[in-house]
Amino acid sequence: MARIAGIDLPKNKRGEIGLTYIFGIGRSTAQDILTEAGIDFNTKVQDWTDEQLTSIRGIINERIKVEGALRSEVQLNIKRLMDIGCYRGTRHRKGLPLRGQRTKNNSRTRKGKRKTVANKKKATK
Repeated sequence: MARIAGIDLPKNKRGEIGLTYIFGIGRSTAQDILTEAGIDFNTKVQDWTDEQLTSIRGIINERIKVEGALRSEVQLNIKRLMDIGCYRGTRHRKGLPLRGQRTKNNSRTRKGKRKTVANKKKATK
């Protein structure tokens, strides 16, 4: 079982795909890491030797911010936006989309489940 940056990588995946299970590593970064370590992209994670695993760990620790450190940095950036009161910060605070999307019909992922507002009842004569 390959364990890198506190994440157990799936054994039966190709190395290029297996590395993307780590938060902060996408396909292109995984390819760069494997190229630098001298490992073929198509080699499965279970077939990596201990030396290859050590070299991958070293590259990730030296050059890339992943998992907890990256998550905390992202959260701090969002908090900074909210503290300075900029447009994006206020959108974060209100739970609305912040990249210019329309909110009349869509954006259910950010706004959550619909909250029905009842109509005003008419007074009887």
